[in-house]
Amino acid sequence: MESKSFKALVIEEQDGKYLRNIKTQKIGELPFGDLLIKVSYSSLNYKDALSSIGNKGVTKNYPHTPGIDAVGIVEKSDNVDFKIGEEVIVTSYDLGMDTSGGFGQYIRVPSEWAIKLPESLTMKEAMILGTAGLTAGILVLRLSEKVTPKQGKIVVSGATGGVGSLSVAILAKLGYHVVAITGKEKEKDFLFNLGAREIMLRKEIDQPEKRPMLSAKFTGGIDTVGGTILENIIKSTANMGVVACCGNAASPKIDLTVFPFILRGISLIGIGTQEHPMPERKMVWNKLANEWKPSQLINIHREVTLEELNNEIDSILKGQIKGRVIVNLWK
Repeated sequence: MESKSFKALVIEEQDGKYLRNIKTQKIGELPFGDLLIKVSYSSLNYKDALSSIGNKGVTKNYPHTPGIDAVGIVEKSDNVDFKIGEEVIVTSYDLGMDTSGGFGQYIRVPSEWAIKLPESLTMKEAMILGTAGLTAGILVLRLSEKVTPKQGKIVVSGATGGVGSLSVAILAKLGYHVVAITGKEKEKDFLFNLGAREIMLRKEIDQPEKRPMLSAKFTGGIDTVGGTILENIIKSTANMGVVACCGNAASPKIDLTVFPFILRGISLIGIGTQEHPMPERKMVWNKLANEWKPSQLINIHREVTLEELNNEIDSILKGQIKGRVIVNLWK
């Protein structure tokens, strides 16, 4: 088994440049773990793209295979809870960061990272969701604990991206009035088809505002980008509203007073899925597989091969991806 060969996208550092190539590797080169998984699908995330260009905040050691998401079939197990032939999902933890990830046809990981694929979810659907879907699910969970659909509008930033688009779709399915923020005017139909009731162009909310609070427009929000947009969402949230945030593509910094929090009682909740507790992961995955599964799920993805992945990495870095890109490792 250790001498068995497989294909993987490998990032190598040469003279300060990071080169991407499909290479043949052996299972024996994979890191230690008590689960060996034959990967059926992976998905492309912004963190994967950062790993592919040498971002040391994501990946410290090269050569490296990115891919923070994977779904596949257990081929070898040293844990009695996982049987050979079972379908499993692995997302986040260290997968694809400094542990060889889902852009290889095989991964070997600790069994504590794996979740059995829910019966009502196909492997392809699991990767259309992936870390983006898990993140969106946790964001929606936190928001829905404090804000009901009857209370008002929910705004979602970065709405054509992976987390944003899935957040829009899940919220809409749960009956929320969703206002989707996007900088892509041509994608309005895409967002309406996800269930958004209103579209707000990014330029309408992306300007620095000196006032400590703005007129209340939203009962809550999901922010995936950070920076000025997050500032203005918080300033525009009504009394006892909730804003859940998870990203910093625009900026990791926000410039605020305490007034939205102490005068309007707004809650700001940060979400990070990398080390999120396993019991809640399983609960969210089961919701995503059942009552939260977006009816449009199959329509918001494109499937590519490992050989086609290089161009998709360039596109996501340029902000040109909408919805989800999944990778078929054996096509």
